Amino acid sequence: MEFGKKPAGRLSWAFKGTLVAFVITQIALVAVLATWDGVAQVDSGICGGYQASNVVESDFGVQADLDLISDNCSLYGADVPSLRLIAEYQSDKRLHVLIQDRDGERYQVPEDIVPRPGFSTGLTKKPDLKFDFTKAPFSFTVSRRSTEEILFSTKNTSLVFERQYLRLQTWLPSQPNLYGLGEHSDPFRLKTTDYSRTLWARDSGAIPSNNNLYGSHPIYVDHRLTGTHGVFLLNSNGMDIKLNQDQNGDQYMEYNIIGGVLDFYFFAGPGPEDVARQYAEVVGVPAMVPYWSLGYHQCKYGYRDWFEVAEVVHNYSVANIPLETMWTDINYMDHRRTFTLDPGNYPIERMQDLVEYLHERDQRYILMVDPAVAEHDYPAYNRGNEMDVFVKRRDGKKPFRGVVWPGVAVFPDWYHENTTDYWMEMFHNSFNPETGVDIDGVWIDMNEPASFCRQGCNPDQEAKNRNLPPKPPAVREPPRSIPGLPFNTSREVVASKFTEQKTLRELASRGLDSKKHYDVNHAADDLLSPPYSINNKAPGGKLSDMTMDTDLTLANGLTTYDTHNLYGALMSMTTRAAMLARRPNLRPFVITRSTFAGTGHYVQKWLGDNVSRWSFYRIQIAQMLSFASIFQIPMVGSDVCGFGESTNEKLCARWATLGAFNPFYRNHATESAAHQEFYLLPLVTSAAQYAIDIRYRLLDYIYTALEFQSRDGTPAVLKPMWHVYPQDEETFGIDLQFFYGDCVLVSPVTQEGATDVDMYMPKGALFYEWESRAPVKGNGWTTIKDVAFDRIPLHIRGGCILPLRNESAYTTTELRKQPFELLVALGSDGAASGRLYVDDGVSLDGGEGRAEIEFHHVGGKLDITATRASGKQVALEDIGVDIANVVVLRQSEEPGDEL
Repeated sequence: MEFGKKPAGRLSWAFKGTLVAFVITQIALVAVLATWDGVAQVDSGICGGYQASNVVESDFGVQADLDLISDNCSLYGADVPSLRLIAEYQSDKRLHVLIQDRDGERYQVPEDIVPRPGFSTGLTKKPDLKFDFTKAPFSFTVSRRSTEEILFSTKNTSLVFERQYLRLQTWLPSQPNLYGLGEHSDPFRLKTTDYSRTLWARDSGAIPSNNNLYGSHPIYVDHRLTGTHGVFLLNSNGMDIKLNQDQNGDQYMEYNIIGGVLDFYFFAGPGPEDVARQYAEVVGVPAMVPYWSLGYHQCKYGYRDWFEVAEVVHNYSVANIPLETMWTDINYMDHRRTFTLDPGNYPIERMQDLVEYLHERDQRYILMVDPAVAEHDYPAYNRGNEMDVFVKRRDGKKPFRGVVWPGVAVFPDWYHENTTDYWMEMFHNSFNPETGVDIDGVWIDMNEPASFCRQGCNPDQEAKNRNLPPKPPAVREPPRSIPGLPFNTSREVVASKFTEQKTLRELASRGLDSKKHYDVNHAADDLLSPPYSINNKAPGGKLSDMTMDTDLTLANGLTTYDTHNLYGALMSMTTRAAMLARRPNLRPFVITRSTFAGTGHYVQKWLGDNVSRWSFYRIQIAQMLSFASIFQIPMVGSDVCGFGESTNEKLCARWATLGAFNPFYRNHATESAAHQEFYLLPLVTSAAQYAIDIRYRLLDYIYTALEFQSRDGTPAVLKPMWHVYPQDEETFGIDLQFFYGDCVLVSPVTQEGATDVDMYMPKGALFYEWESRAPVKGNGWTTIKDVAFDRIPLHIRGGCILPLRNESAYTTTELRKQPFELLVALGSDGAASGRLYVDDGVSLDGGEGRAEIEFHHVGGKLDITATRASGKQVALEDIGVDIANVVVLRQSEEPGDEL
């Protein structure tokens, strides 16, 4: 390959200025590594690794050829003999290191999933990160230039790059503080001894710990007192990432990957939120959500008919518990077939009445859509066959068949050139306001993709064994009338012709030659049972168990072996496009189960099928912190009160209060669980009324946080304590407290039956207790006693100004009519600041009236500045902001007073 041109396959080699070739001298790292209590070789010594040659260096990076030193490795198959190293200083804070096959023909994550960033215009000749390498055997280090601290080092280990197995090891400091590598239900700060993280998306009911779950996010954040950095491996293949110590007690991390290339991005930080912004530059900033989506949501798998759904809506109103959005799980479908309605229990006329009933009361409706399409004579299946959009079997002739809720089913190939139009057509026909159900958002599930078949099963027999699809329940007459609900039996269903619309983002073929790509990557490979077996926890453990087979070739030539972890992301992107086609210029609200790096740029996330137990109540905090502060999906939440099993009154009451501080706040339970709507149990009702009142008054505060994170990726919605106090080592392992936005510290009671909670406040930090507004001076760990089951400990951080709605309301539409109260919580220096973002709440760009307001309280004076998007300063009344009240909280000024 000619240096300076685009390598075959993908990446641009964009060194700037004149490139001068010279031999790079070996860098002595032993002295620095010795600060990590000595280095011992993790590698077994069998593999000789690679040798670097043809080295070219400039101020903007390094390029070199890597050639296999010896052929005696072959741990899991044939080694790739010739590699290419490309290390680019893409900005002062971001280093890109790519190790790929010499010709660049091996699979890499498509750029329509994660567009590759280019070089920064502000790049200097001395970026914060420094790349060094040793020629033979090849190893490399990444260090912080200002301090020479090593952040990533493969020294004394051998790179393994085989057809179906890649291994790379890096040393870590002792007792590191590592976060990320999701999706998982383990503690927020990762265990680093005998710990393994497997990334392979699967249907993982009950979200077990130390398991691979629904999504794949191969990024970790390493937080040290000397600074924070991040490492992102852009690879969608299955992998095990192992954390352990060697025989000398030295800490290491080891990547074990079954395909693709080593495509690393290193983020310099140096602060934790700097790392988050730098990661967002690569994978994209989060999509902004509609204002209404921050309201309270209700769902249950098992609502037997439209009447039961309507009755739940009515009962919330009677109980005076705000309800913003009603959801319906797959029960509404005809025999669980996506894009259908059960004509007996969810007839179109009644469903349209229900939606009209909700919309007239400024409430919303959301339905579930699964990717699997029933192999049955009905429009979604027939039209998909006509458009040829389903994933084919290995022979490329007939669709691959799995088993999901409707029985035997086929799966859309999101890379087929017709699939986006097919998906838009299905959404238009099913959710047309005139002829279908006028949904306000959509819930996509089972998109790992999930199947109930183990590898090699007979789908017809498996469906029969599982009695799929189930028969709908018997149709019943409504047992009573519901005040205000129309029973219009004469509704005329107006026919409508689908208008073809093109997607706003092309998801079709990358133009690969299907046969060539397959031959280069996998002609001689075992794609069903590769020689290295990742620790997939799906029943059976094979790659294809409980999902699509991994030896299938997609329409653009890629295989499901390589792209399995991308299926949910592709469905998310296509579904967002379909929602935009339905409602142009309105922000889509799409909740997904399966995600990949960058999925938050398009959709939102719920944490899957948890269980009504205290352990799941606790672990949701760590899960949310990972998604909101690391993975750039801040609109996230768990099933409040738990999905599996039946909850109890005290657990549900606690969860109702904690859930109010989930960005996404939804109550959801499985079919076999007892009903857990908030109005059913007195203690839960009290907890919900209390917590929703606080949440709604804070809704503009958290809406503002979401909008600011959508600008540049700065975590603003949920924060771990160490983000706010990065030098306080006591905060590094805390994952049962968190900041809601920048200013509200949430410290829930987390033990069954307890009314006390141990909470941490850094020494000297000033807070104010939410209920009493009394000042509290941090002094380390303390115990809050006698916390009622319908209450949750909240504290406001000194130095903050919170824009609160003066009163709560039943819907967010009514809430937006309320004036504001400014809660000014002065810091120890007597100052405070805050911000408020306002817009129309639904438009993609926020509408013409969008504006940003800054509050500053200094020297006893409050200054307020309102600025439109154009940069023009305006009066508050010009943007419809009415501040009715200002409350100032301060610590006692009397000498000798103790806080």
